[in-house]
Amino acid sequence: MDDAKQAACDAIERAKDDLFKVSQDIWSHPEENFQEHLAHEALTSFLEKHGFNVEKNFHLQTAFRAVLGDGNTGPHVAVLCEYDALPEIGHACGHNLIAEVGVAAALGVKAAFESVGKPVGKFTVLGTPAEEGGGGKIDLINAGVFNGVDVAMMAHPAPYNVEAIEFLAIKSVTVKFLGKAAHASAFPWEGVNALDAAVLCYQSVSCLRQQMKPTWRVHVIKYILQNLQAEINWSTRPNLNVVNNMTIVNLYRTNAVSVGVDFEKYGVPEGSNIPTGSTDMGNVSHVVPSIHPMFYIGSTSVNHTRDFTGASGDPIAQPFTLAQGKALAMTALDILSNPAIVGKAKDEFNTTVRRNAE
Repeated sequence: MDDAKQAACDAIERAKDDLFKVSQDIWSHPEENFQEHLAHEALTSFLEKHGFNVEKNFHLQTAFRAVLGDGNTGPHVAVLCEYDALPEIGHACGHNLIAEVGVAAALGVKAAFESVGKPVGKFTVLGTPAEEGGGGKIDLINAGVFNGVDVAMMAHPAPYNVEAIEFLAIKSVTVKFLGKAAHASAFPWEGVNALDAAVLCYQSVSCLRQQMKPTWRVHVIKYILQNLQAEINWSTRPNLNVVNNMTIVNLYRTNAVSVGVDFEKYGVPEGSNIPTGSTDMGNVSHVVPSIHPMFYIGSTSVNHTRDFTGASGDPIAQPFTLAQGKALAMTALDILSNPAIVGKAKDEFNTTVRRNAE
């Protein structure tokens, strides 16, 4: 396995210029959720160039899948790519780097399989569009794409290295405050003031925040004012919290450290809360053992800012990104070569997901 891991790392290193190019191509042409046509073409062409058979437009117009092995001889590991951007500020969450990590890991696993002369288990690189509010992974779950997958993995850029974060569940609600027009001076009693209702709602939510626990968040984006009453519509596609599978997390950390990922120097400062958010990877983690580590890219800029957009396109991010591709490839190889790890991960999964549901 050491030789196979070395073959994986060497292959990623040899392809670093190509990997940087595909990442830059995606970063330079940001596309919002379900519109990632250029990114889809860039990633699938990259994989085809490197010898993968790729299923394009896989269930979703901008999703894809490439598979190594047949799954009859061992576990099935999937590494996920994201590549959608945010409105106006582009790749402010670094999804171009997530995509690069995913295809880099695929190159590494392919080279490792070739070094031992045959596939060991089954490996899938999966392109999952529309993480930023679109819930692309939810669509793929509903389509049965994760059926038969034993472990799912991805790595996300951030201003720090951390192997496991408790991402929050999120459910959106649309509230329309409805009013009735009237002359404000002559007949004010004939009116119903939707603006007052919206302001009171905002003030009440704001007052609640000081009593909220650190793991609770509530955000107000906008109010829509219309006619007489309040209409409340809850989302039917919530993001679930991420359930970190520590069996796999611990493997990942060991491999990441071996390729130079520094969890101490570039980790979350001692005494600080680990910042968090929400992701549709949480939904995946409720159907298959999963990991979603965060990785430092050479900047302390925070996600979803214009500064982070710049950081995710900066060549300084590249060595950190390549290290993550190597770490995920080696973690996949550990799992593929040892079915007992899958058994342990699934035992943990069954316990933690059941406890989470309760």
